[in-house]
Amino acid sequence: MNRKKTVLDIQKMKADGEKITVLTSYDYPFTRIMDGCGIDVILVGDSVGVVVAGHDNTLPVTVEEMVYHTRAVVRAEPKALVVADMPFMSYQTDLRDARLNAGRLIKDGRAEAVKLEGGENVAPTIRAIVEMDIPVMAHIGLTPQSIHRMGGYRVQGKKEEQAESLLRDAHAIQEAGAFAVVLEGIPLKLAQRITEELDIPTIGIGAGPHCDGQVLVIHDILGLCEKYSPKFVKRYAELAPVISRAVSDYITEVKGGTFPTDAHSFK
Repeated sequence: MNRKKTVLDIQKMKADGEKITVLTSYDYPFTRIMDGCGIDVILVGDSVGVVVAGHDNTLPVTVEEMVYHTRAVVRAEPKALVVADMPFMSYQTDLRDARLNAGRLIKDGRAEAVKLEGGENVAPTIRAIVEMDIPVMAHIGLTPQSIHRMGGYRVQGKKEEQAESLLRDAHAIQEAGAFAVVLEGIPLKLAQRITEELDIPTIGIGAGPHCDGQVLVIHDILGLCEKYSPKFVKRYAELAPVISRAVSDYITEVKGGTFPTDAHSFK
């Protein structure tokens, strides 16, 4: 598909049985590369706070930072659908704040959809944003903005009561109008059941192979994040040594006077 992808295209992929590919991006050059490869959805994730800004978690990320990074992504004019994360405290206080901040990510950031975390508890918020004609991707299971309540990054839904709660969450966010849902850190059989029961696409991250699509953090698959290495991440490249070698060679040549040469100079 050479035209711009929309939420309707993503939903049709589930109906057609075509797997949906999602990666995070936070800037112009990475977006150009991954969009050129044919990625379906680009998520401007609040994970930027960890893998780019160096925070221990996503909680410090602000709306202003998300707008900045979303703008950078959109400048690459990707054909992929661009979804921007709503950071912590941008939608939890009241519906007015949620609407305003979702609107900022669309109007100022130029995203085409927003993502927020939570299930039944955020269903009214999802409904309020969708009523503004802003598409919403939901996110249930291991929700990083809830790490203090969860006691860290722990798999959710292992116990029967947790599984039943997540099933209710999944149906609640669908009924509220979400066009898709991220399932993070849940047992694969539970993810399979949710995927089979929902009409909207499920995007898995640490949720097994039965979801309608998968999402990972770009820095994780390239070996550029040393803070953690979750079980569900597959590293497709190890770029840290490549970058280190290039920087070391540059330092050596500048110190030794072999760079720049006449070839790198103006006459």
